[in-house]
This record gives sequence, C-alpha cells and structure tokens, in this order.
Amino acid sequence: MKNTSYFILVAAGLISFSSFAQDIKPTSEKALQESVEKHKSLLSSTPLKDFKARNVGPTNMSGRIVDIEVANNTNTYYIAAASGGVWKTVDNGQSFTPIFDNQGALGIGAMALSKSNNDILWVGTGENNSSRSTYAGAGVYKSTDGGQTWEMMGLLHSHHIGQIQVHPTNPDIVWVGSMGSLYSKNKERGLYKTTDGGKSWKKVLFIDDNTGIIDIKVHPINPDILLASSWERFRQAHDFIGNGKGSAIWRSEDGGNTWKKSITGFPQDEFVGRIGFDFAQSDPDVVYALLDNQGKSDKPAPEPRRRGNQQQEENPLTFESFKTMSMEEALGLDDKKLDGFLRRNQFSTKYDAAEIKRQLQTGKITTTQIASYNGGAVDANAAMFGQPIKGAEVYRSEDAGKSWKLVSESDIRNLYNTYGYYFGEIRVSTSNPDEIFVLGVPLLVSRDGGKNFSRTDSIGDPHSDHQSMWINPKDSKHILLGNDGGLYRSFGGGAIWDHLNTQMPISQFYSIMVDNATPYNIYGGMQDNGVWYGKSTNKPEDRWDPLMGGDGMVVAVDTRDNDIVYTGSQFGSYFRINKKTGERRRITPGHDIGNAPNRWNWRTPAELSYHNQDIVYMGSQYVYQSLDQGNTWNTISPDLTKNQKSGNVPFATLSVVEESPLEFGTIYAGTDDGNVWITRNNGGNWTSLNAGLPQDRWVSSISPSKFKEGRVYITLNGYRFDEFNTYVYMSEDYGKTWTSLKSNLPDESTNIIIEDPKMPNILYLGTDHGLYVSTDLGKNWNLFQGEIPNVAIYDMVIQERENHLVIGTHGRSVYVVDLKQIHDWSKPGPLMMENK
Repeated sequence: MKNTSYFILVAAGLISFSSFAQDIKPTSEKALQESVEKHKSLLSSTPLKDFKARNVGPTNMSGRIVDIEVANNTNTYYIAAASGGVWKTVDNGQSFTPIFDNQGALGIGAMALSKSNNDILWVGTGENNSSRSTYAGAGVYKSTDGGQTWEMMGLLHSHHIGQIQVHPTNPDIVWVGSMGSLYSKNKERGLYKTTDGGKSWKKVLFIDDNTGIIDIKVHPINPDILLASSWERFRQAHDFIGNGKGSAIWRSEDGGNTWKKSITGFPQDEFVGRIGFDFAQSDPDVVYALLDNQGKSDKPAPEPRRRGNQQQEENPLTFESFKTMSMEEALGLDDKKLDGFLRRNQFSTKYDAAEIKRQLQTGKITTTQIASYNGGAVDANAAMFGQPIKGAEVYRSEDAGKSWKLVSESDIRNLYNTYGYYFGEIRVSTSNPDEIFVLGVPLLVSRDGGKNFSRTDSIGDPHSDHQSMWINPKDSKHILLGNDGGLYRSFGGGAIWDHLNTQMPISQFYSIMVDNATPYNIYGGMQDNGVWYGKSTNKPEDRWDPLMGGDGMVVAVDTRDNDIVYTGSQFGSYFRINKKTGERRRITPGHDIGNAPNRWNWRTPAELSYHNQDIVYMGSQYVYQSLDQGNTWNTISPDLTKNQKSGNVPFATLSVVEESPLEFGTIYAGTDDGNVWITRNNGGNWTSLNAGLPQDRWVSSISPSKFKEGRVYITLNGYRFDEFNTYVYMSEDYGKTWTSLKSNLPDESTNIIIEDPKMPNILYLGTDHGLYVSTDLGKNWNLFQGEIPNVAIYDMVIQERENHLVIGTHGRSVYVVDLKQIHDWSKPGPLMMENK
C-alpha cells in the first residue's frame, strides 16, 4: 500500500491468514430450541415486564409487508410484516392489532388462512426474501381462535418459510414450503405435508441441501393438483448466488404425496432463479409463472439516466486516457477539463488539477495510478441495476402446469433488475384470466395474457418494492397490496391506491440518533425508506419528515444548532444536510491515489467527534477523518480488514468506527470480517484487539465508556454464518483483555450495547429478539419485554437531557423508554433484593 509507511501495525500474524471462518458452525436445532425456551423463561420471570415504553412511530413511512390473508368476511384480514410480526384488522383496515408478539420470532415468511374454518391461521416464521435484512425464524405456528392463542407446530430448523397452503375443505391437510437456512446448507428445507393438523409432518419433496421451496399453489377446483417451485440460492456475507439447476417447477396430481418436475417449455438451466406463480380462478387450468432469469441477455443494458441538466462534455477525459498519457501531456492538461474528470469520477476532495500536477511533478503519483484509480471496483449501487441479464419473464400454462410457454413480449427487465431474489410474486385477476399483475420495483399489469405490461402504481403514490397482493374472489376491482412502504388498498383494480398507514408502526430501522432541540427530534435510517426525523413527543400516527431517500443508513447530528445532519444511503453515499436552508453536499471521501478503492459497508459507519463536532469520521476499509465538516478528508488508517473474501457483495469493510468520549485521538474500529483495532494517537499507529475475542465474526457495535478510560464494550455476531450465539464483551484495559458478559443471556445474535450515562453499572443490550438490561455491569440480565416485543433491535441512543433511551427496532419502528423507572428500580430496595 502506497503512502502509508507512517502506520505501524502492532500484532504479528494479521497480515496473512490460511483460512477464514472455517470453524464457525451454524447453530443446531437443539441449541436453537434451548435458546427459544430460555427466552421464554426470562420473559416469564422478568421484573421489567410492566415497565413502560412509548412507540413514537413512524407509520407514515411504514415497513415491508410480505403476506396478506383475508377471511370470508373481507372486513377481517391479517397482515404479515417482514420483521414486525402479524397484525389483524376486523374493521377493513381502520385499525390493526399485533397478534403474534412474544412467539419464537417476529420475522415472517408466509401465512395461510383456512377457507373452511377462518379461525385457523398458520404462520411460518423466517422471511423468505433472502435480503440483507432477512431474519431467521423459529418454526411454524398455528392458531385455532383467530390469532388469540398460538401453538408451535414444529419445523423449528426450517429457518425461512417460503409458502403455506391449507386444503380448501380439510383444514387438517397443510403443505409447507421450507427455504431452509440462508447462510448455510441444511437438510431441513423442502416441502412438508401434514394430514393431522400439524401433529406430524412428512417431507414429500426434497431436492438438495441448498435448494428450498419458495412457492406452492393449489388448483382452484381440484386440490389433488398442486404446483411448487424450488429455488436454489446461497447467501454469504461477501457473495450471493440466487439461481441454479435446483430451481424448477414441480407438479403433483395426488395431493402432494409425489412430485414430477414440469419441464416442457420452461427453462431448465443453471440461470433459473426465483419462481412464483398463480392460478386463474375464472379459468382454473390457466396458470402463470414469474421467473427471475439470470441468464445473459442479448439486449443491451438500459441507458443510465443523466442527472438534472447534466451536459455531455466534449471529448471528456477518461481513465483510459491516462493509460498511455505521458507526464508532459498530463502536466499540460487544461485545469478545467482535469477538474471535471476528478469530480465526475469522485476522486478524493484533496485532489484538484493543481494538486494532481504537483504530485505528478514530485513523483508522488503516476499517470498509471490515476488510470487505475477505481481499480476495477464495482459500484455496489450501480451493480443492482442495468445489468445485461434476461431478468423478469412471464410464462403461461393452459394445462394446469404440465407445459409452459413464454408469453411476455415487452421488456420487463427493470421490474427488479438483478435482484429478483427480493420479489417473485405474480397474481391473476379473479374474474379475467388475461389480467395479471407482476410485483417488483414498479407494479405492472397486463391485460392481454402477459404479452404487454404497463405500470399501475401511479395514482395514490404507493411505495415501490411490491411484495404481496390479494385480489377479492368476488370483486376483482378490490385489491390489497403490501410493499416496503406498508399496506395499500384499491377499489378500482389498481388504478388508484389508498395508503392504510396510520395503525401499523412496522418501520425497519438501521440506525437511530437524537438532537438537543426542545422537544428533541429523533432521526433514523430505514430499510428501503430513506432517512426521516420526527418529534420525540410524537404518537405513532404523527408525521415524520424526510431527509433523503434510498436505504436510509447512519445519522449524525451537530447538536450545536440541531440543523446540520450527516446521513446517507447504502454503501457510503453520505451527505451533509442543512435542514433550515435545504442545502446538501455529498461528503463521501474518495480514496488516496495509490490506495485500493474504497469498499463501503451496506451500513457505512459515520459519526461526529465528542470533542469537536466539526470533526467527522467515516469508514470504508480505511478510517477517514475530516476536520472541516466533511469538506476534506484525511486517511488515518491502512486497510484494517482481512480482505480475503470477494464476490458480488461488498465485504471486508469497516462496520464500526467509534471515538472515545473521554480521550480525543482514541478511536476504535471493527470490521465485518472480524478485526478489532484501536489507535490512541489519532491514527498514528493501530493495535489489534482480536486476542480473546471470537474470531471472524461481524463486529456489530463498540461502545467506549463515558465513565472510565480504557473501559469499552463490544458486540459481535455470527448471523451471516447462521450462527446465533451471544457475543458481548467488556474490557477495562483498552481491549488488551476481554471478559464475556453473556451471563444468563439466551443465544441470540447481538447488535448493540450501550452504557447508561448516569449509572455506570447499567447496560442496555439489543439483540435479534429484543432488549435486555443489566444493573450490575453485565453479571445478570433482565429481559425488557412487554410494551416492547421480541423484535430485532438494530440501534439505540440515549437523550441525556431528558433521560430517555431511544430504540431503533428493525420491524416495529421507534420506542422511547424513560430511564427514571429503571434508575429507581435499580436502587437497593425490596424489588432489587428480590431480583438478586
């Protein structure tokens, strides 16, 4: 690495590794069961169950809805949130009640409501979309009283449920499609059938330990005829393969006891991805399939859009230009033209034409290094769009799935570009077999049997990223639509949409922050819903205001005036925003010439200094520091990652950068590939803190103490290996040695730990299944579950003036907890002594 000779790496053996994470094993079914039972035990015994927590929304920007089940009385229906549980309405969407809280997991893959007995509802936990924010489940559940009570019916190690279907006349016959684990291979995937209401299960279709079942459909008239789609997919932290020869359509004519692959007219190659299908109720032998075809397309990729009034520069400089350019030619370049090239290609802000020429003259850089500035790196955001693949295709069968014909003639690649793994739903009008809807980034409709498509999600401004749809069997103009923005309803066949957004706070927060206004504001970045902020006094239905779009990520607020906000979207696209004036400036640092290009984490770390809020930190594989609010940047670390894995997902990135609140220049950094570092001289040298910690796990949080120099807390998780162990540690000596604080905690992936700002022995821990509180520095933990359900907690912050704990959940929006109740409870007294 060039220009980094002033860095000293302390700890031999961190430069090369013979293997990466080879010893990490997925959590076993037995261990998963023990964790679920331990969580239940802590819930039944916790003294914090009746403590108060206030949900402040938002609901105007909602969260991902993955399934909709409607009763015969259409005023009653059920909504499954991707990571926020199950909700029920009995008044046609005027109000909703959560009915699945406190079960094994709040991530939902599929539901099924018995047509013959609407009191019977099945819920399969573990979302099936296979995205970065997909949470593993804890089996299949059944209610026989409309969601009032639940019984766990098995398939605990299925991880992610693709689909559930109930026999139309016999509610004891149920088919369940298991996708299996997301980040590892397992044999619990496949298609299961029960004939005794879930008391026992038989696996009736199994392809292999890397291929699961994503969809099942029952013939509208003959329930002995079923279709199922298998999907081969394998995700890793650094790579995702969403297609393979295991992906196919399967057909049964004996009620799902035996299956044959449907091959006539349907692709059978290794590029077959996710498949969804639907029968036409009005012509039962007609069925459509939506295929994510990852095969290369012979059509060119769509032209990229120009921003605003961007003009095409005449004979612009390109990276190719510098490959053969001499030093003299480079020094003679027009400064304006060179500056345009630097800004267009997002070089570090330290480089302008004059600086480039100065460094060329002094030999610090070469034209060859300029030519290789991007180093072949892929823009992670651009990689999701515009790739030359076949993408979405629609097939039609007129013999109940025996044979198929490609019918889509219009180019619908932009339905979901390269990430069809996130969608895959198709619905047929209940009154017209030629009217079909395909769900993706836009919602498309065809009224000529799938040949041509047009958008039908313009009026009413529904969110994009459409995930689920129900069409009324008795009135095909009546449609319910679920997407990443919540629930929508149409009474006009999809021409106009109403947003039913006031009752379900199911936003999926990646980050949370507060300011010092009165009342203070809460800021947060949300999955596919941008960055928003709202007053801390809000009720859930009160409106939050947007700051920017994309997948909202980390927020930092300059509390000197509460107007300057630093935030951004996925993969490090960050901005400085002035809320008062509306001014925004992109601040993402470019890498130094001669260094490898930046690798940005999906949730790029960024924070302001405790000691001077003009100082900003960001992390790629390097730690960047700005002394002037992000206008210019200095690289203050070498590559701190192992950098051993590469694929189509950015990896070997910094996941955490945290500055000590007590000592300026003391900075901790953690990576997604398991490295932990400290510098105590503002980047002059970095020391590894890996010793004594589990190796190769994702570093999810680092929290330096506000009370004691050298004290620091850390959480790690193995979620991206399907390992759900609890990893939470404390150090009293700047990370030289570590002590586990797991104590009586169940095994749940750990996301965030923070320290109480008034009472140093009180700690707050957020896991994939809720909030835990310790009043004795981690020796014992109590579950804070009651008004806060067992939802994944991604981030927490404390508003010190108001003494509030603000919790960003990934599925149930934001909660505020008044810490006075915990402080009062933690003082010695009868309740405290009883707890001890």
